[in-house]
Amino acid sequence: MFNLGMMEIVVVLAVAFLIVGPKDLPKVARWIARQLKSIKKLIRQIKQETGWDEFAKEFQDTAEDIKSSVKDADIRQEIQMSADELRAEMDGVREDVDRVSKQLEKEIEA
Repeated sequence: MFNLGMMEIVVVLAVAFLIVGPKDLPKVARWIARQLKSIKKLIRQIKQETGWDEFAKEFQDTAEDIKSSVKDADIRQEIQMSADELRAEMDGVREDVDRVSKQLEKEIEA
């Protein structure tokens, strides 16, 4: 949630130990935990009342639909496949022309 590393946690605990003292540190930790829990609950309620969760989900779904539509609209693969087919067809025609021209040369020489 806060993206704290091990060193940051150790520093925070050391400062809390120095400020609060070893006797009251567990009480303060429980109080902070309760406050964080109530804040999370309040945020969850606000999200539900405002419909933020539904809006975020709908926004995510729309983004996925747009990505899918863009992917479907991308015709580069189809063009590439058509170009490959055309190349193959042209190669076949070239081979046929070469074969016919060789046959004609043989007939002319004969």
